[in-house]
Amino acid sequence: MEKAKVYFTKDITPNAVVRMYEALGVNLPGKVAVKVHSGEQGNQNYLRPEFMMEMVNRVNGTIVECNTAYDGSRNNSEKHKILLKNHGWSDVFLVDLLDEDGPDKVLSIENGRVIKENYVGKNIENYDSMLVLSHFKGHPMGGYGGALKQLSIGVASTIGKCYIHSAGASKDQNNMWNHLPKQDRFLEAMADAASSVVKYFKGNMAFVNIMCNLSVDCDCCAVAEDPCMQDIGILSSLDPVALDQACIDLIYKSSDKGRDHFVERVEKQHGIHTIEAAESLGCGTREYELIEIS
Repeated sequence: MEKAKVYFTKDITPNAVVRMYEALGVNLPGKVAVKVHSGEQGNQNYLRPEFMMEMVNRVNGTIVECNTAYDGSRNNSEKHKILLKNHGWSDVFLVDLLDEDGPDKVLSIENGRVIKENYVGKNIENYDSMLVLSHFKGHPMGGYGGALKQLSIGVASTIGKCYIHSAGASKDQNNMWNHLPKQDRFLEAMADAASSVVKYFKGNMAFVNIMCNLSVDCDCCAVAEDPCMQDIGILSSLDPVALDQACIDLIYKSSDKGRDHFVERVEKQHGIHTIEAAESLGCGTREYELIEIS
């Protein structure tokens, strides 16, 4: 497989997000789902809707989210809608909770390493393409969170999140935590799920990772560590595997004093294995060309 193109800028502004999308040379067709992270109540690091506004308007997109599988402000549609209002998303965008109404849409994963089906919000059927806007940061369970996490846990319904976290052992958020698998099995289940979404959109996808507010914790944490590293920049690609790999490589190459703390989180959870597994499933390649844009 030839190297994927990954574009990079040190500029972190709303307009830079648009420029990094435009560098990809694509126009996403039809009705565009824009996957973001709405931010758990209490989290200080998530990217605000104002930062995303220019990009979402550029593609005339609809913000899409799914409910969570853990206690908090987003584990059912009623609470999640309040959160989306409180965080300003529904004030400025059309917002669609993909799994607000059941039943879920089931995506098959014929070559899945751990799971053979992925449960996603049925409203995904209303979209022709997807723009994945990811806040790249650490993650307590996955080691890091980027494009692949957005494609897997992010697009999965509550049932789907339970199924992924338990490596196919449970669809019930009340006992999911009693069925947690070995770490690599969880990461492979995430890669399986991500591959099904990539296949579903048949190439009508684009990915932007924003490397700022670099905490070791995810935006899903109500109590998260403050960022441990200085902001790095914005990256974009048509290949989510190459994109996440490029972000990880920039972390490793950094001379920032907080770099070791971030790397410790990634390595403790073997986060790189999600990228390895996604590549093996044909989601993309870890080989890339980094193209810097001023």
